[in-house]
Amino acid sequence: MSEIVLLSGSPSNPSRSDRVVSYLGELLEQENFSVSSVSVRDFSSEELFRGRYDSVAIQQLTALIQNAKGVIVGSPVYKGAYSGVLKALLDLLPQDVFQSTPVLPVMTGGGAGHLLALEYSLKPVLATLKAHNLKGLYFLDHQINKYQELPIVDEEILLRAKKQLNYFVEMIKRDTTLTAYSS
Repeated sequence: MSEIVLLSGSPSNPSRSDRVVSYLGELLEQENFSVSSVSVRDFSSEELFRGRYDSVAIQQLTALIQNAKGVIVGSPVYKGAYSGVLKALLDLLPQDVFQSTPVLPVMTGGGAGHLLALEYSLKPVLATLKAHNLKGLYFLDHQINKYQELPIVDEEILLRAKKQLNYFVEMIKRDTTLTAYSS
């Protein structure tokens, strides 16, 4: 049906944020979406540290995102913000890479005090890249078991995640329908 890109900003493997983003991708695949997963770990430190925006890998990511119908961006909270390696990657992408694309931001953190990192760090940078930001999801570390098939262990949080994912799908379908009618 549509192409969805999952972008994980976690340098760790395994990772709670990675696992949640992957799980959301699995749910989208059950809805007949094709899903591509990309991690900051897929890029060399040379590309990221030296700002190699013209590297083949960065150009491929740019094309993948620009052709996507929707993107899910996930990151753990480090020092009150998304991961620095995700910032390094996002800095290499064109200013309008997410042009009007529905983007579902997802963050994981150790405490509720970091909840605002979603609103004050990740969402603004995605908006700068012209994303159509959705409300987003924030998970506490204890609500996730990265080793289980169903990683979201809190039933209420799982329902909220599915609700946001459904809204994400509705936005993609609406945008796809509007694009088809305007062509």
